[in-house]
Amino acid sequence: MAKSKRIYICRECGAQTPQWAGRCNDCGAWNSLTEEVQAGSSAQAMISRHSGYAGQQQPQVQRLQEVTSEQAVRWSTGLPELDRVLGGGLVTGSVVLIGGDPGIGKSTLLLQAMAMMAATNGLNPLYVSGEESLQQIKLRAERLQLQETPVDLLAETHAEQMIQTATQRQPQVMVIDSIQTVFTELLQSAPGTVAQVRESAAQLVRFAKSSGTTMILVGHVTKQGALAGPRVLEHMVDTVLYFEGDSSTRYRILRAVKNRFGAVNELGVFAMTELGLREVSNPSAIFLSRGEQAVPGSVITVIREGSRPMLVEVQALVDESQLGNPRRVTVGLEQNRLAMLLAILHRHGGITCHDQDVFINVVGGVKLSETGADLAVLAAVISSLRNKALPHDLVLFGEVGLTGEIRPVQGGEERIRDAAKHGFKMAIVPTANAPKKPIKEMQVKPVQHLSAAIEMLRSSWL
Repeated sequence: MAKSKRIYICRECGAQTPQWAGRCNDCGAWNSLTEEVQAGSSAQAMISRHSGYAGQQQPQVQRLQEVTSEQAVRWSTGLPELDRVLGGGLVTGSVVLIGGDPGIGKSTLLLQAMAMMAATNGLNPLYVSGEESLQQIKLRAERLQLQETPVDLLAETHAEQMIQTATQRQPQVMVIDSIQTVFTELLQSAPGTVAQVRESAAQLVRFAKSSGTTMILVGHVTKQGALAGPRVLEHMVDTVLYFEGDSSTRYRILRAVKNRFGAVNELGVFAMTELGLREVSNPSAIFLSRGEQAVPGSVITVIREGSRPMLVEVQALVDESQLGNPRRVTVGLEQNRLAMLLAILHRHGGITCHDQDVFINVVGGVKLSETGADLAVLAAVISSLRNKALPHDLVLFGEVGLTGEIRPVQGGEERIRDAAKHGFKMAIVPTANAPKKPIKEMQVKPVQHLSAAIEMLRSSWL
């Protein structure tokens, strides 16, 4: 029977060569050759045997109206914030990819989730570690006071051996920490390369889909914060989660960027403690931990992450620049967005910052991924520039267009009601987001243009 054949394909031009070289002979690109495998009949049989496809019947073609939409079985992880991000829990046979910076708490979060699932749901999860020894995992479990939890551990980096062990033990949930350490014997390249990550992940995904095992893959991230490895890795899995947070603070944010079984851009907040990660049920109270005295440059806005409205503080510092090119520094906000907003403020608001350094910070490590915070950013800039503080009980939100109009955002009335629950008394919002019925103890001021919003800010200066 034919054996598998290894070839090397250039990522730039697609040229094929039987041997690896540092430079492609066709297009001249350096370090662009990646290893691929063309499986013959014997290699394909081995893949099928490891993946659980041996003896499986051919799939049948069905019409759309004949397919029954059965409710997917979900298992609660025991962590409400993690369940929220996943869309209600882990789905049977799904594959979840979670990435984050080193030391952010990925292994701690998954070990806690596996321990709670084993203790509360009676499941038999399998935790496979390719980076740590079993003794290191035991020490972490002792720190988290989870040493008595019935969780199966395996230290292995061989993909075929993992699948064989899982086939014998049949766990409902399986964690691979991490996918960059896994290798398959079908390829000769080192673990962590593009070909190894892609082929190993493909085998694990095939096993999860055929056996119904829920698979959780841990992935490394690059310096830019994206998941390391081939981009196709994110297309293979059902859910992609990013674990974010600043090492200087104890709060962590879990964000969903892809979810076939729930809402995208859902967000969960955790706090790192001595006993591991704990859920934060009311994150707005954390991000609003301001002083009692109002100060210039501090503004509260309401953002929407998935199905949850959340109040965050936007801080601005505008100072006279000593450089030829004034600096524009942002933390939690896209820098190009700030440059555009400052141009709109100059053109339609008559306020210029061409000779000022502008610094923007979103408190708590939150990243503003929506445009609903545009009005709050400009209000913070104006407050700092004029050295005038805004009231403590004022909240703003709204998208600012290039023509200076204040555009509505999604879930406007829900944002206003959430701000009222936290004690805010006044809100400056787009006209289209103004509630039809008055909200108790909340004064809503709708605006249509940036100039009208600036006049309202001037009238409310302290």
